[in-house]
Amino acid sequence: MILAGFLGFTLLVAVVTYIGTRRHHVGDTPEGFFLGGRSLTGWVIAGSLLLTNLSTEHLIGLNGDAFQHTVAVMAWETTAALAMVLTALVFLPRYLRMGITTIPQFLESRFDRTTRVIMSLLFLASYAAAILPVVLIFGAAGLESLFDVSARLGIGIDTARWGLIWGIGTLGSLYAIFGGLRAVAISDTVNGVGFLAAGVLVTVLALLTVGDGSVLAGFQTVYREETPKFDITGNEPGSFLPFGVLFTGMVVNQIFFWCVNQSILQRALGARSLAEGQKGVLIGAFLKLLGPLVVVLPGVIAWHMFKGELAPTDGILAYPTLVKAVLPPALTGIFAAVMVGAVLSTFNSVLNSAATLWSYGVYRALLNPSADGRQLVRTGRTCSVVLAVAAMVAAPFIDTEGSLYNYLQQINATFFGPMLAVVLAALFTRRITAAAAKTALIVGPVLFFLINFAFHDPIQARLAATFGLSEPVHFLHFLAFVFGLVVLLMAAVSRFGAPSPAPAPAGAAGPDSGGFVDMNPWRHARLVSVLVVICTVATYVALAQ
Repeated sequence: MILAGFLGFTLLVAVVTYIGTRRHHVGDTPEGFFLGGRSLTGWVIAGSLLLTNLSTEHLIGLNGDAFQHTVAVMAWETTAALAMVLTALVFLPRYLRMGITTIPQFLESRFDRTTRVIMSLLFLASYAAAILPVVLIFGAAGLESLFDVSARLGIGIDTARWGLIWGIGTLGSLYAIFGGLRAVAISDTVNGVGFLAAGVLVTVLALLTVGDGSVLAGFQTVYREETPKFDITGNEPGSFLPFGVLFTGMVVNQIFFWCVNQSILQRALGARSLAEGQKGVLIGAFLKLLGPLVVVLPGVIAWHMFKGELAPTDGILAYPTLVKAVLPPALTGIFAAVMVGAVLSTFNSVLNSAATLWSYGVYRALLNPSADGRQLVRTGRTCSVVLAVAAMVAAPFIDTEGSLYNYLQQINATFFGPMLAVVLAALFTRRITAAAAKTALIVGPVLFFLINFAFHDPIQARLAATFGLSEPVHFLHFLAFVFGLVVLLMAAVSRFGAPSPAPAPAGAAGPDSGGFVDMNPWRHARLVSVLVVICTVATYVALAQ
């Protein structure tokens, strides 16, 4: 039964993806392979955005953090909706009007080719060092915890994780390497429906268990008996995510991730029109607001149900334990397929974006300026293979103790601040020079690494002694600090250099421009954006203690 359910749902995803791509020749041209032929509709974009972002690191990681701390960790989801509003109204129209394929491509038109290459390499470094291996190890660890793969197969846990890592990585690579963005986006959408349905089902079943058959009674019981867990401000002693970071590094993180990050934006860049792109992003924003019902609330329910069985530090076991307790055996196979699909969606989406960045941002920009479309697709596929194998080799060596989700965000923060500063400078001012941009992209990540990793303990000790702090400074505050320093550094360097040329006008984005789309905006974009903002603020007002 378990195997039948797993194979059935996995086959369904493959069949729907094949039907949705067979007439589009997605692997024949660069535009087809990298941007899905600019044919993506709003719902496909929304589904792909959701599953590119959400995976087992959220299901297990964020629920584990909520188990150990409070629902304040939902800020990673709720504040994302605000950044997505910025994407829909401000950033996406600019990107589509320029007809760009990658964000670094725009930096070449604004600054120079070297800036583009550096930015592309930083994107690739962040994918290789953080997202790809962490997604695989989280997926493997989660599936092992949820379904006792090692016990079922009669093998060791380490062997089971190795097998899961290579199995998931290989399958995810096939979508990205042979299907291109359209195949990735369609498979993400189908997996997204399954992910949300399965996630909501687990939450409902858990509340039914607590409430003796009533979801409302179950929620009231959990809320009444675990009220401190529902403090969204995160101001408890030793807070994992203090409220103050929402106004410093969280702003930098979310604007970069949702407005600049290639692996996210590539879905919207593949929209068949601005209206469809805005619709997809804003639908995705509403889905992000619902995300805590799946990736945070179960962690609090698990605390209520198992705080006598699991230690406070056993957050990584919280969601698997809850699933085992409430999920009917008949649905286990389908749930396993959904979990694998969630891992695949993030893995293959990032691989497709990495291939795009390599082909356009490094291969054509630096190694082979005269490369034709066939060569771009071929080198993109080669890049995907190399990164996939590297991630599968590296994943088993990542330490799974502590919060892997927090680890992922800290690695990402090494790159996010400087990269965002450069893109904002390119979009909104002509005063920053190419030399300043390159300096920021090189110095910024090094500076964050020194502060947050290499000299973390002595810096924290000095800050505590100087300002009388009782708690360590959160890494998101360091992210905002580095972002500010990088902005000042660019301003200082620019004073001694020649001004950069004006950005290329529409229609002159370069030889790798993906073409242009209908730029009429979605007529409900502003109204829906206001509703997203209201819902986000209302969430914080309702849960503030």
